[in-house]
Amino acid sequence: MHAEFILILSLAVIILISPFISSIFRFPILAVEIILGAIFGFIGLIGENEIFSLLSETGFLYLMLLAGMEINLKEMFKLEKKIFIYAVLFLILMYLLSLLSVFFLGFSKIFIVVFPLVSVGLILSLQQEIGKKEWLELAMKVGVIAEVVSIIVLTLLSSYFEFGFTHRFFVNISILMAVLISLAVLFFIMRTLFWWFPEIKFYLMPGIDKYHQDVRIAISLFFIVIVLLYKIGIDAVLGAFVVGVFLKTFFEHNKSLEHKLAPFGFGFLIPIFFVHVGSSLDIKLLSSTMLVDSFYIVLLMILIRIFASSVFFRVLNLKSILFGISLSMPLTLMIAVAALAHQNRTINDYWYNVLVVAAVMEVIVVMIGIKVLNRFIVKSFHF
Repeated sequence: MHAEFILILSLAVIILISPFISSIFRFPILAVEIILGAIFGFIGLIGENEIFSLLSETGFLYLMLLAGMEINLKEMFKLEKKIFIYAVLFLILMYLLSLLSVFFLGFSKIFIVVFPLVSVGLILSLQQEIGKKEWLELAMKVGVIAEVVSIIVLTLLSSYFEFGFTHRFFVNISILMAVLISLAVLFFIMRTLFWWFPEIKFYLMPGIDKYHQDVRIAISLFFIVIVLLYKIGIDAVLGAFVVGVFLKTFFEHNKSLEHKLAPFGFGFLIPIFFVHVGSSLDIKLLSSTMLVDSFYIVLLMILIRIFASSVFFRVLNLKSILFGISLSMPLTLMIAVAALAHQNRTINDYWYNVLVVAAVMEVIVVMIGIKVLNRFIVKSFHF
């Protein structure tokens, strides 16, 4: 019980002081939370704990819920054909450049999966730091497509490691395809239903609501979908994100829902996730060689995205660089792939730690780098 009290107090202190440290040093707050998590973990104030791990995972899924609420499917379907083609070209280029990097630089084949990973969750945290930008909104839309591809690749990899090319592998893939098709059909049904009976939306989420019915529905859907996907063996990240998209698309009349959900996430659950990521780093194992290798991977991943984002140059001009860099933070997906590869002995202990350090380092480098580059590009080129 004593360890639990220390853990709770440590988390409370980190959550309390992080905004002040962030303001003083002008560091992104999530970078501060990761660093403090690593320091507190190193001195023994934060350690592995089942409740801590559960809260951390919930925090990340909640972040994905909020990220999903930035996407309105009706607007996605109105996406210009040109932008959609650019998005597909961006993905193809990313995977092609990753393949070439692995082939010419001698990395393990697992890096073909690692290098092109994309997650949009942290783009929302970036938006909290620098505000809404045209290139950032486009990054969110393109990132949605890229993340779905990343989750499919991760699911395929997980099934392959667990079952090999056996009957069970193809069963898992069939389940994933069935879930994606079912979601598409469900969205079509809900769109038709709300078109014929729009009053249902206002009944479920009324304008005047003293019982906070909108929040209850959102949180209930969040947990129901996550549990269902866990039960059928599909990554819950997809479920949390889909719930957010569903709420934004079909209950767009409720402008206050996102503002009600965000403070609880960014003020409590999401900081715990970042602190947990920091505490998972074993500072004692760090060496100059490991840091150099981690930075090398971070640099490669950022460069791959900058080159791939050149397809958007006609649309964004020099801001295409910011667009590409903003999609360079696949923190949890990268750690998930590293854990899978390590468990199945595709990579050794050293490269597992390199990937974890790289995943954390990438967030810090990208968050700080974008803030600096954004000011430089706006001032220098008057965008």
